[in-house]
Amino acid sequence: MAGHMPRIILHLDMDAFFAAVEERDEPRFARRPLVVGADPKGGKGRGVVSTANYAARKYGIHSAMPISEAWRRAEAAKKQGEPEAVFLGGSFKKYAEVSERIMALLRARAVIVEQVSVDEAFADISEMGNFGSAEKFARELKTEIQKKERLTCSVGIGPNKLIAKIASDRQKPNGLTVVGPELVEGFLAPLPIRVIPGIGPKTGAALARKGITTIAELQKLPLEVLVADFGKWGSDLYGKARGEDDSPVEERGEAKSVGEQETFEEDTKDMNILTARLKSLASEVHRRFTKDGFKTFRTVVFTVRFADFETKSRAHTLSEPAHTRESLEFEALKLLLPFIDRRENPKGKKIRLIGVRVEKLTS
Repeated sequence: MAGHMPRIILHLDMDAFFAAVEERDEPRFARRPLVVGADPKGGKGRGVVSTANYAARKYGIHSAMPISEAWRRAEAAKKQGEPEAVFLGGSFKKYAEVSERIMALLRARAVIVEQVSVDEAFADISEMGNFGSAEKFARELKTEIQKKERLTCSVGIGPNKLIAKIASDRQKPNGLTVVGPELVEGFLAPLPIRVIPGIGPKTGAALARKGITTIAELQKLPLEVLVADFGKWGSDLYGKARGEDDSPVEERGEAKSVGEQETFEEDTKDMNILTARLKSLASEVHRRFTKDGFKTFRTVVFTVRFADFETKSRAHTLSEPAHTRESLEFEALKLLLPFIDRRENPKGKKIRLIGVRVEKLTS
């Protein structure tokens, strides 16, 4: 791509994920305080809370709290005439399945996705080009998750992972917070220092002894003071207080798919250009697929982004596993053609980007 594109990172965080899935699937839990985690055994249970919904959080119950403490808080609230909390063991298999579908929706729209846990992920969406387009992208993603899974999520967008993660937590539930590069220091200034990942109770207490409780106060500390007090972590803190973070968004673990995409210098509808670029993408995907030691693929995914940034993905799963470059090219071409004519492109829009991906891999 010509010119320097700003880095644009998105952080997706599902709202009270396990509890939200239970509320969705069990109407009788709607609007009840709900705690998913270990069995409280009448206050004698061991183990912790996995997730508490927002109604249960009003009782002071939160994730990672001992389940016995959560039980006591729920009982205290009940004595005050508040609704009784429901305690559930939860079905982690079900949550994993829902998570997989949500991550697939994100992966269909973004090229590089780093899933951090069952309910959160980063995506590098720098190819959006600007923060306005990134915000539109996030709204569409949120709408799609809501429509397909009947669940809400909170999204933060920033120039790096640190800012995106802090931003996603600012307006929960169902929030969307966008922080452009020029807004970073002002966005951070009023926040408590504990929102910075890595500042735990110990560092927090050490800084509080210096009278530092907000990031604005931390921003005023000279680098040498922080290094003298905290060593290497001090210089990290100095950068983080200013919203600096250059850690990349990286796919994790075993590759579930291999994909490539290309943003064109100019939007186009030219069949010859599109098929030529498609062939070179398919050939690069096949080269990586082979190099990574995979033997066969079952699903081919084709993504197109139109000039107005509308993005669509279409997938085809073969009846038999395939492995050749020719079969990949052929399947991708079949998925491209409807986007050139009225079937998938009734308004005859020009195309800004195409992508090819293989999934259901065997190694």
